[in-house]
Amino acid sequence: MASSCSFLLLAALLALVSWQAIASDPSPLQDFCVADMHSPVRVNGFVCKNPMEVNADDFFKAAALDRPRVTNKVGSNVSLINVMQIAGLNILGISIARIDYAPLAQNPPHTHPRATEILTVLEGTLYVGFVTSNQENRFLSKVLNKGDVFVFPVGLIHFQFNANPYKPAVAIAALSSQNPGAITIATAVFGSKPPISDDVLAKAFQVEKNTIDYLQAQFWENNQY
Repeated sequence: MASSCSFLLLAALLALVSWQAIASDPSPLQDFCVADMHSPVRVNGFVCKNPMEVNADDFFKAAALDRPRVTNKVGSNVSLINVMQIAGLNILGISIARIDYAPLAQNPPHTHPRATEILTVLEGTLYVGFVTSNQENRFLSKVLNKGDVFVFPVGLIHFQFNANPYKPAVAIAALSSQNPGAITIATAVFGSKPPISDDVLAKAFQVEKNTIDYLQAQFWENNQY
């Protein structure tokens, strides 16, 4: 009986270790796998283009990430370069983004379901932070200056805020996925299509339904982008 219990415990530990090992984009088994965007086959990622048809342009994009971007309603703009922009990123497990912040702007609370993010401030000052998972829900925050670097662990809610009322800020983010995804919390909760029932949200947030109705009304098309 004791040996059986030991075997089950070992199997459980191995399962947990294995799960952690695959909790990111799969490691490549070849030099590259340039995405064939025209293939009708659907896999986790994209089918490989014939390597004999690959050229340098499959790994290149004139992205102009050195130039400022027009910001949105919340005062920020995320210019993401992932596998959809550079087919050669397929299976390589990495992407990059330039983020522009107007004065008093924010990149609102959001998560990346498939990537850890490392952020480098190029210009200005940013107040950043993330919240750990239940049950702790610890809030860890920091003020970053030009040249500073901060890491947001995969899947955790995080944000960046430019508290300067006069000067814009710029950051570059690297992400550990070819397609990290982004879930903006307010948009997902109050701007879903179709809307989540206000009965559900009122109960979840412990507020009156008319408060939920007001919040949902703010998320009309393109209002947050």
